Amino acid sequence: MDQEIRLLRLKALSREVRQKLLQRTESDLDEYLLKTESIIEAVRLEGDEALVRFGRDFDKADVSLATLKVSDDEFIQAEKGVDQELAEAIRYATESIRIFHQSQMPEAMRLEEVRPGVFCGEKYCPIPSVACYVPRGKGSFPSVLMMTAVPAVVAGVKNICVLTPPGPDGRVDDATLYAAKAVGVTDVYKCGGAQAVAAVAYGTKTVPKFDKIVGPGSPWVVAAKRLLADIIDPGTPAGPSESIVFADSSANGALAALDLIIESEHGPDSSAYLVTDSEDVARAAMEAIPGYWDLLGETRRSFSQTVLSGVRGGIIVCESTQDCINFINDYAPEHLMVHSSEPFAYLGSITNAGEILLGENTPISLGNYVLGPNAVLPTSGAARLHSPLGVLDYLKAIGIGHVSSSAYKTLAKHTHKLAVYEGFDGHALAVSELRDEIRNKG
Repeated sequence: MDQEIRLLRLKALSREVRQKLLQRTESDLDEYLLKTESIIEAVRLEGDEALVRFGRDFDKADVSLATLKVSDDEFIQAEKGVDQELAEAIRYATESIRIFHQSQMPEAMRLEEVRPGVFCGEKYCPIPSVACYVPRGKGSFPSVLMMTAVPAVVAGVKNICVLTPPGPDGRVDDATLYAAKAVGVTDVYKCGGAQAVAAVAYGTKTVPKFDKIVGPGSPWVVAAKRLLADIIDPGTPAGPSESIVFADSSANGALAALDLIIESEHGPDSSAYLVTDSEDVARAAMEAIPGYWDLLGETRRSFSQTVLSGVRGGIIVCESTQDCINFINDYAPEHLMVHSSEPFAYLGSITNAGEILLGENTPISLGNYVLGPNAVLPTSGAARLHSPLGVLDYLKAIGIGHVSSSAYKTLAKHTHKLAVYEGFDGHALAVSELRDEIRNKG
């Protein structure tokens, strides 16, 4: 039986139904949070033994205490297992991502004279360590490794590792290891899910403790990050994939539908909508999608059908382009692609999105792999408040100040007044005449 693509008309929806459209898989983590607590506690108490047990139970993987960390031989074998064209694509993507993130790097230090004799600025230092999480449950994703590890290398982080679930044979897939080597990361650990987050939060005999973890993951990973946020910096919220393809009346509906397939095939927990103000575009998309499904493999076809026929996907027809934009900003999608003869016309109106890809030559696929801007993006509406992963996620800023003797008196006067008002006697004393008396005696 053919799957029926969900078609909604926004104006006809109640406020309650419209609010439900904004919900994602990880919107309700209660079930995962309860079960994740016991996984985290097991890793905290048992360390490597828990990682091995969960690897076998959850990932059905042949792992042991001795093989939790990827060996030099495995890197060598992986390089042999990657064909030349794939290797070239990985190198090309790595270079694109590196170029973009180098352009993000701030000055190492800046100091400006903001008032006569008053100098202020900041210096940037890399954070000490970061763990890059690379999911594997629905496939292998060397692209995620590149997106998470390249900016860490560019930022100058000294201690970088990769966490990824092993396959049933106990190995990390060849392309992911090849990408790790291309990026310059040699510490790769075979663990995934909530247990991987716990491992780098607490540290085990094999897996060191890290300061931060970045990268997308399942609701289990999202739940573990939330529970361990006071132990390890969980980074930008990044859960299951989601997208909106916005197509105005000038768009090719069949082409917009092709791009709708992209994020819908990630998994049954993904979200994907085509949003348009044109009945013709919606109709053309509806007609085209079943043909695209026929071209997908069985697994990806099933995922896409589940999403586009379910409660977190489909086609939404709005009354106007402004209604489309309003819905997009309310939804705050991870990925947004704009199909229009004038895509830049909408750029100023879109305020909430992890990324905006403009025009029919910029499909989400390019952004996910080789374009350059980071494809680890905020999900579940977090794009309202958060930015894509970037070099600043791997840097910390330190404020710098210097006041000359000629400028001190004015700053001291105002500081003294404010300190007295707030009742901080020591603050006020430090900028009182006593300071001058002590210096004069010296």
